[in-house]
Amino acid sequence: MGQDKALLLIDGQPFIKRVCEVASALTPQVYILTSWRDRYQEILGEKYQFLPENSDGSGPLVALAEGLEQICAEWTLLLACDLPLLQIDVLQHWISLLEQVPDSILAVVPHRDAIWEPLCGFYRQQALGELQDFIDKGGRSFQTWLSEISAMPLSVGEREATMLWNCNTPDEFEELKHNEKG
Repeated sequence: MGQDKALLLIDGQPFIKRVCEVASALTPQVYILTSWRDRYQEILGEKYQFLPENSDGSGPLVALAEGLEQICAEWTLLLACDLPLLQIDVLQHWISLLEQVPDSILAVVPHRDAIWEPLCGFYRQQALGELQDFIDKGGRSFQTWLSEISAMPLSVGEREATMLWNCNTPDEFEELKHNEKG
């Protein structure tokens, strides 16, 4: 992208703020794992709890492990900062499904076309041990890790697929801005 995606503006609002507001509609406690606390706290204020990311640049799987080490909750919803089209009602529906998930399931993650969508997924606290073992053996791929553990796929229709779209290139960002105006 060439710049910090979290700070890209849609309708005058940074991506990170959009994602945090969606998360706030789902839970009273929202955590932001980052090594750039000052950069984001200036935008977000004191409403959210910042957690230090000690392995910046090691990828999202390592970041998830760091987050699970610091968060004491049965389930953690991991949301990437570059998901500007999140829909609260879809996420609320997925959250309601967690009550029926067997204890043996460590992750509940959207899955389509044989690909996991891990950066909008639910991870059980007890997954941390297996996740850390995977990382310690050199693993960095969400796709591989989710295929090795007991993960439950969430079906993805057209509406969910739109919600899971993430912005990765300047052209995609320009298209998003154009679509927001239209």
